[in-house]
Formats: sequence, C-alpha cells, structure tokens
Amino acid sequence: MSNMIQAARQQVSALTQAAYEKAAGAGLLPAGVEVKATVEIPKDTAHGDYASSFAMAGAKALHMAPRQIAQIIVDNLELEGSFFQKVEIAGPGFLNFTLGPRWYGEVLSAVETEGAAYGSGNEGHGKRVMVEFVSANPTGPMHMGNARGGVLGDTLANVLKRDGWDTWKEFYVNDAGNQIHKFAVSINARYMQLIVGEENFPFPEEGYHGDDIKELAQAIYQMHGDSWKDLPEEERLERLAEYGLSVNIPKMKEDLLKYGIVYDQWFFESSLHGSGYVAETVQMLTDKGWTYEKDGALWLNTTKLLKEKYLREGRSQEQVDKLDLKDDVLRRANGFYTYFAADIAYHRNKLEVRGFDVAINIWGADHHGHVARLQAALDGLGLDGSHRLVVVLMQLVNLMQDGKPVRMSKRSGKAIALHDLLDEISVDAARYFFNSRTSTSPLDFDLDLAVRQDSENPVYYVQYAHARICSLVARLEEEGEKIPAAAEVDAGVMTAPEELALIKTLAQFPEELHLAARDYDPSRINRYLVTLAGDFHRFYNACRIKGEEHGLLSARLKLADTVRAVLANGLGLLGVSAPEKM
Repeated sequence: MSNMIQAARQQVSALTQAAYEKAAGAGLLPAGVEVKATVEIPKDTAHGDYASSFAMAGAKALHMAPRQIAQIIVDNLELEGSFFQKVEIAGPGFLNFTLGPRWYGEVLSAVETEGAAYGSGNEGHGKRVMVEFVSANPTGPMHMGNARGGVLGDTLANVLKRDGWDTWKEFYVNDAGNQIHKFAVSINARYMQLIVGEENFPFPEEGYHGDDIKELAQAIYQMHGDSWKDLPEEERLERLAEYGLSVNIPKMKEDLLKYGIVYDQWFFESSLHGSGYVAETVQMLTDKGWTYEKDGALWLNTTKLLKEKYLREGRSQEQVDKLDLKDDVLRRANGFYTYFAADIAYHRNKLEVRGFDVAINIWGADHHGHVARLQAALDGLGLDGSHRLVVVLMQLVNLMQDGKPVRMSKRSGKAIALHDLLDEISVDAARYFFNSRTSTSPLDFDLDLAVRQDSENPVYYVQYAHARICSLVARLEEEGEKIPAAAEVDAGVMTAPEELALIKTLAQFPEELHLAARDYDPSRINRYLVTLAGDFHRFYNACRIKGEEHGLLSARLKLADTVRAVLANGLGLLGVSAPEKM
C-alpha cells in the first residue's frame, strides 16, 4: 500500500546516492564510500520539504568540506521524472529538496486507487492478535470506565487490522469466584428483605448496594414468591447468581451493541473451571518447579519468576534484589483456585490452545501491579508472556458538567451507567470523546462540549468538514461539474500554500495509522482527523472552487473529494459516522 511520505524519503536517498555515484565515476568524489545520511522533514517548509544530511555525514570519509560535497551532489542530481522540482544547499551543507507536482498528483491517485483501504500497512504480517477489552464483572451495569475501555479496545483492534494483523475481539466474563459470590449474597439479602422485612435481614457491608440488585431480587420474588427461602443456602445462592447473570449479561451485550461494539467471542471463566483447565495449568506450574505449599495453600513463586524476568530484561542483580516482591496464592487452603490462577489459565488458553501470536489486554491503571506477575507466570509456562502479552493500561475518566466533576461511586451504586450516558449524548460523540486522549492520560469527558454543535466540539468539527464537502460536490454536480479521475488532474495548477499543506496532510494518514498500531494508541487517529478537517477548512476559505477556470476548479474539486474519502476512512476506524448533511 502507498505511503507517499516514505516513498519521497526513500527517493531522496536514492537520488542522492545516484548523484554521488555519478560524481565518483567522473572523479569528482572518492569512489566506494558508504555514507549513512539521514533524511528529515523540516518543520519550516522554507527549508524545503525533505532535508538530507549526506554532505555532513560524508565529510570525514570523503575528505572534503560539507558545502563543497553538497555542491557536487547538486550538480550531479537528476530530478527529471522524480517527485522533486528543486534542491538547494542550506546551512552547513543540508540538501533541501522541494516536492513537485508529480508527488502531489500521486497522493490523490493513491487515495483514489486504494479507496477504503488507503492507509493500510502490513506490519502485522497476518499474525494473529487477540484484543480483550471491557471484560467487566457481570454484577452490575456497564459504567464510564468500561465505556473508555470499550472504544479504546474496539478502535485499537480496527487499527491493528488495517496494519496487517489478523484480529480477534474478546470479552472475558468473570462468571466465577469471589465477585459472583458477593453478587449472589447481595441479591440474597435483598430477596430475604422482601420476605422478612429490611430490619430483620442485615445487608452485608461488602455487598453491592445498587438499585439493579433490588430489581433482580424483586423479579425473582415476583416469579417464585418466597419458595427459594427454604432452599439450602448454597443452592439458593447458586440459583440467585445464575438468574442475575442471565439478566445482566444480555444487558451488557445490548449496551455494547448500542455503543457499536460486537465481539468475536464472549469467553466464560466458568468454562475454565468446569473443564479442569485451571487445575491442569496450576499442575503444569507445579511440574515445572514454580510452586510450593504453605499454610495448606499452594503458592506461585512469583518472586523468583519476576527476578528472572527482570534480569533477562537487563536490570542489574542489585536493582532486582532491592525490589519488594511477593508470592501469589494459586489454590487456597479450602481447595478453591484464586482469580490469579484462573487468569493464568485463561492466558495460557489464548497463547497455547488457540494459538494467538500476541494477546493484548485493555486494563484499568489500578491493575498495574498485576501485569508483570501475569507475564512472569506465562514465562514460567514457557509461553514467553513478557513479549506475547501486551497490557495497555488506561487512566480514569472524569465526567464534567458545567465545569465541575460529576460524582460517581461504584460502591454506592451511583456509578453513571453507559446506557444512561448514551441517552444524553450520541454514540458518535461518546466513541470520539472516549478515544480522544492516549490511554495513559486521564480523560476529562465534558458533557456540555459533547452535545455542542460548533467547531469547539471536535467530533462535530470533523463531521462538519465531511458534510461540507458532500454539499459542495452535490452543488457542483448540479452545475455539470463531475469529480475527475486523478489521472485527469494537473496537480501543477495547485500552488497555494493551503492546497499543498492539505495534500501533505492527506499523505500523512498511512504513517499515522501505522504509529497508532505500533504504539497501541488509536487516539492518534482522532488528532489526525482534527488536523485534516482544520487544513480543509483553511483551504476552503482561501481557495475558491466555484467559478474558477476549468483546470483549477477540477483539481480543487478532486482535492476536496479526496479529503472527504480520507475523513470517512478515519471516522470509520473510530466507529463514528460520516454524515453527508448536518
């Protein structure tokens, strides 16, 4: 796929090398010297579009002053048929290359030829990657933190797919263990209170206090009356949990679907326990010598695993010895496996059984201490967890209204649910805003800004640019002006700084997409789209289209429509619509 910025960079190197060889053949420079030059993009286009350090980098080996080398290179450069129209010598000997019409025309051609695939790369080489995200406990409604993780994971998977990865989206349902027990105990308390009165059945201090728990208990009471009261406690708790999950999991799916997220699989923790896979995984760690027994429990020697991991990664023995490391319980004295044991088994399932090359998890920043421990446990199983498990940690969301934080608490049940948020603002605004900052930065979500319909609201600003172009194209079509093919456009007629800057921004899209995938940072796409929309609005205000002579009108119309295509492309990656009218 085309990356016209890299193509130009490579051509600078090739043209410079060819000029050197020509000069060396003529005896003007010493032959057979290998010069390791850099090719940079200057911030100020007055210094050209690309700058080569060839003359400075080669000065020592060529036994000549840089500016003298630069002059010989320029005298021997052959720009005919290249992307460049001129080269100038600057400063200590920089070779400053200025792009010509051919390059600008090729950018328009690349977008036209590649269509919706424009920007795609092949860094993933078809390797299989699982992105596991949200994976919220199914004990209550989806909340704001889940909303950020949802769009981050979904967009990251989209970006990785476009960069050549074979992607899979997964939700891990924690339908076993302590949280589910607490969930059942909470429903049980509310159920019993309906039968014997609130004052006669205390609510557990650590229980879930939300209204959703009361609603579940009420529904069970309406269906079964007090008939579950006399069941053995263990059976009653099991039935309560089962009912609660049967209501909550479909609700989660519904909320996420409304939010534009569809998973390839919902994977249930209970299946790992039921199949004996957790026990088998723990036994493997024991067989490899990584566990020991103490106080009736089975422990993982996390300390030893982490020390080996950190030494492999280049930390000194002294640094490692100073770390405050602790071991982890895998199986409690009562015979129950811990959440950590199940987590190791789940990730073994990802990497070993299902054969994903890389597993990416989107986790809240409060899971920071868990990352290295899980990687080390997978290392202990011989699965190279330190490289194959990637965890993207995500900072908290602060919901703002009228310039003040909106308070929310999970414990009190007053957390702001995703479905409530989507009643207030559009899915487009939610998805755009939650992906607007890198995951490592806290996110202030401004509810007032998200509903504004002006240029202050970034999603409106980008969508408006798309709609504005659609209106322009429709108006000109009514007057008989059709969008030309790129091959029919003379890019040489576009000389205004706003036109050239806009085409350069279009050329930047493949690079941004690649960097978003490489750095696991899909928010780069948001920032790119705001830049592209801004460059378009500046171009539109500075460069008249309607009423210009045919060649220029045609070229500018093609440029506007090319911007429309790339805006739609980028918004599609974010799961945000590209409206034709606003």
